[in-house]
Amino acid sequence: MIILTKQQLKQVMPNALSKNVDKYLPHLNALMPRFDIDTKLRVCHFLAQIAHESGELRYSQEIASGKAYDTGKLAVALGNTPQADGDGQKYKGRGLIQLTGTANYRKFNKYLHENIAKAPDVLKNPEVLSTNDYYAVLVACWFFKTSGCLALADKDDIKAVTKRVNGGLNGFDQRKQYYENAKKVIA
Repeated sequence: MIILTKQQLKQVMPNALSKNVDKYLPHLNALMPRFDIDTKLRVCHFLAQIAHESGELRYSQEIASGKAYDTGKLAVALGNTPQADGDGQKYKGRGLIQLTGTANYRKFNKYLHENIAKAPDVLKNPEVLSTNDYYAVLVACWFFKTSGCLALADKDDIKAVTKRVNGGLNGFDQRKQYYENAKKVIA
């Protein structure tokens, strides 16, 4: 099992604020092993993705409004309705890996209620994924495992991991740099 230190996390994400590292580090160390993010490759790939998605632990909620997910093909692909009814904004990216869309929130909500007593209802209160540090990390770990990223990380395929997390290659060079940083400091 890999236990991250504050120094290691700062080396992976050099612009992360110390207060944010302190806030998320205990949850990362507790939750990553529960979701089998427990080898050097898996940890390095996971950290690279959350570093980019969260702006080095700055954001646990997407900066954009989510309006782009409210109508059209993208909305439908994410499990939102194609009508302009606000579900794109309600289920915009949250957590350190930016979980997005009604379908993903529904799957995570099901996991929560099957595994955690008195879990919040993230369909009714999606903001809990951005306002509660534990759930921001939990949803990132859950998504990384349940979306097939572990097997892709085991193959050391950063492009495939990035596509699975992001749906494309947005920020790929930055993700690759975080991955290289992680490889240097994770034993």
